[in-house]
Amino acid sequence: MHDTHSPSKLARDTPPENKLDMKLEVVVIPVSDVERAKNFYDRLGWKLDLDFANGEHFRVVQYTPPGSGCSVIFGTNVTAAAPGSAQGLHLVVSNIETTRDELRRRGVGISECRFAPKGEIRNSTKSRASLCR
Repeated sequence: MHDTHSPSKLARDTPPENKLDMKLEVVVIPVSDVERAKNFYDRLGWKLDLDFANGEHFRVVQYTPPGSGCSVIFGTNVTAAAPGSAQGLHLVVSNIETTRDELRRRGVGISECRFAPKGEIRNSTKSRASLCR
């Protein structure tokens, strides 16, 4: 069994001056309707960083959640992945109930909070947004 809380042997044995500084900065989300996706991220309260089109066959839109160093991008001909195929993405919030209430106030369709055993994340619905603790 792999212990996710302890560093790998490579990480433990690498001198500090040789460790690489890495950050995840962009996640590509395949969408079928760019304007509908923009409306969704606007309702979430995310910052619109970029909306750039180069002709009618290419458009890229970038949003960043408040306090995050990682953004999402989507658009027209940004990825060959099928719209709706992104899975397993996790948005971490400091207070799940407050966040859920605020998102509902903004008109975001969101599931009830479900409480799972520590370390287990479940999404039994096919909703676009769900919250688990």
